Amino acid sequence: VQLQASGGGLVQAGDSLRLSCAASGRTFSSYTMGWFRQAPGKEREFVTSIIGSGGRIYYADSVKGRFTISRDNAKNTINLQMNNLKPEDTAVYYCAARESIYYSVYAHDYGYWGQGTLVTVSS
Repeated sequence: VQLQASGGGLVQAGDSLRLSCAASGRTFSSYTMGWFRQAPGKEREFVTSIIGSGGRIYYADSVKGRFTISRDNAKNTINLQMNNLKPEDTAVYYCAARESIYYSVYAHDYGYWGQGTLVTVSS
């Protein structure tokens, strides 16, 4: 599966932003999808994950209550709605796919990655 992320940009603290990830392939619904982010000088970290059916969703504590992941299997897309953004949310955001029905918070468990989209939150 090939992934294409989009929607990043420069916003102010408290603003909202919506990221999207378009996937190729005919078996999109069989993939667990996730968003990770990597800030300058830091390791890539888990943000959120949604299983193929969309029935289970997991969030990192740092974004819980502010970020919402969703997927549209008919359109082979996932979205990440980010509200009340903070400067510490500044990072390159990556969408990722895992050929499994189970979620994972570990980047090495995801075999497919998009190119990343930069989100910059100014204070």
